[in-house]
Parts: sequence; C-alpha cells; structure tokens
Amino acid sequence: MTDEIEKKVYRGRIKVPYKHTAGAYVEKFITEIGKNNKIFGVKCPKCGEISVPPKMICFKCFEKMEEWVELGNQGTITGFTVVTHSTPVMPLEPPFAYARIKLDGADTDFVHIINEGDPAKLEIGAKVEAVFKEKPRKRILDIEYFKLI
Repeated sequence: MTDEIEKKVYRGRIKVPYKHTAGAYVEKFITEIGKNNKIFGVKCPKCGEISVPPKMICFKCFEKMEEWVELGNQGTITGFTVVTHSTPVMPLEPPFAYARIKLDGADTDFVHIINEGDPAKLEIGAKVEAVFKEKPRKRILDIEYFKLI
C-alpha cells in the first residue's frame, strides 16, 4: 500500500549576490591594462618562459614566478575563429573574431577579440595591435580589441 502525498511546486528566484576575485596576479595584470595601457607578463626564474596572462607558478618548471615583464601591445595571431551571428552578450557586432594571440616577447598565447571588418583578411601569422578603451573599467575588455597592422 502506498500513500500518495500531494506535491506543490513554488516557483521563484533566490538572489545570491557575491564578488569574485581573480587573484593578485590577474589583478595587477588588469590594473596595468586599465590604468596605464600596458600589458605585463611574468617570467619564470628557471626556464625564462614569459606567461601572459600571468600565472603564479610556471607550468613547465613549477617554479614561483615573481618577475614582472612589460610587453608591447603588438603580437601575432596563432589561431582564430570568426563570429558571424549576434547574441545579446557579444562584445561587438559581427563579424569579428576571437583569436589566440602571442604578444611579442611572450611565450604563451592568450585569447582576445580581433575587430576586422573583413574576416577574409585574417590569417594565422598576421600581426595585430591592442586598442585600449578610453574609459577603462578594470576588466580584460579594457583592451577593447586587437586590430590588424
């Protein structure tokens, strides 16, 4: 014998406000971009690899990285994908690309936006340059996008 209990469902939302910190290394990285239009990486004391975005520990040597190195605002596309469809969360109107970029002087790639009106001009090995926002908000998008040079 089973007793059936009437189940009621109440729909609603619970708001849970929170703040997240990216850590001291990413904080310094973002602050330098926003305040000074400068991009920094960190250098491994053992193998000399320069990582962007900065990491506290070298992924090759497992050494703590504490030496900050200023890099330029130019780099090379090492891979990309073109965005052709729009959604409300897109940072730009399509077409644009997300690309892996190796900044000059860095040994690692990072992903950012390439704003090029004609996606056919994009290619692996193309040189790009950072375009910084006029009014920074202390986020990675203070580099508004990279452009072909």
